[in-house]
Amino acid sequence: MTPAIDVEDLTKDYKVGFWRPRPYRALDRLTLQVQPGEVFGFLGPNGAGKTTTLKLLMQLVFPTAGRASILGRPVGDLGVRQRIGYLPENPYFYDNLTAEELLEYFASLFGYSRSDCQARASRLLDEVGLGAERRMQLRKYSKGMVQRVGIAQSLLNDPEVLFLDEPMSGLDPLGRRDIRELILRLRERGTTIFFSSHILSDAETLCSRVAIVAGGRLATVGTLRDMSGFEVRGWEVVMTGVASTVLATLASRGVKATTVADGRYTFDLPKDASAEAFVAEMHAGGARLVSVAPVHTTLEEIFVQQVHKAGSAREGAL
Repeated sequence: MTPAIDVEDLTKDYKVGFWRPRPYRALDRLTLQVQPGEVFGFLGPNGAGKTTTLKLLMQLVFPTAGRASILGRPVGDLGVRQRIGYLPENPYFYDNLTAEELLEYFASLFGYSRSDCQARASRLLDEVGLGAERRMQLRKYSKGMVQRVGIAQSLLNDPEVLFLDEPMSGLDPLGRRDIRELILRLRERGTTIFFSSHILSDAETLCSRVAIVAGGRLATVGTLRDMSGFEVRGWEVVMTGVASTVLATLASRGVKATTVADGRYTFDLPKDASAEAFVAEMHAGGARLVSVAPVHTTLEEIFVQQVHKAGSAREGAL
């Protein structure tokens, strides 16, 4: 199967400094593939090379070395450009226009009829959660509202591959929920989504695979379960109606209990313990189960570990 996105040894150097410009490597031999239909998270700290990578794929800047292709064609191919969507990190639009006018104008650039432009603009503004505000000038919008418009414009041509640079930037919790649900709907339609983000919980929820970059280099790539250290470390059991005598017995056995509001207790069990047997024992003592959840290494912990490892490796190479 041809990858939706194929990057090999992609490298970008910039000249920095005024009197004596010297090369700065923003991206160093990045190699990765994204398969059709994937939601792929591209993660890294500030200055890691995430936005540089997206700009290279959009041909807003050009590589020093390496190559990249989208849908089996070189980046920049006109046929490919009609099949992709892009949201930049800081979208800037004609702020004298309304959201409706802006989207209808952008849709017309794809050659759609006037009625189709209007229909697409209306449908997408509904999808990103903009109501009567769509008739206001963009200069009156908050950052989160502009972000919603930016996401809508990236979807005007029903793209096969969607590139999103920090799509949750500026959004409130309701906005983040709306965009997460939109991304999941796009995944169900078979859209390939490549997005960079600082919000690791969103990547953990949405992505089939992630890549972590640090210092311009790829630190790790894969599914969360395949990544080193992403394993179950124990069990968290939440119960209610636990008698004091049961709590005392558990304490004597070394089972940690934490009091939660409304008479609930959280119990931390080691990974080799049987959660089913523990719950059955608690039921026998009159307690009621609220939830059982595995405790595993989080994406945030993997992220920090990989960034620190990459930083140490880079310092050692200097």
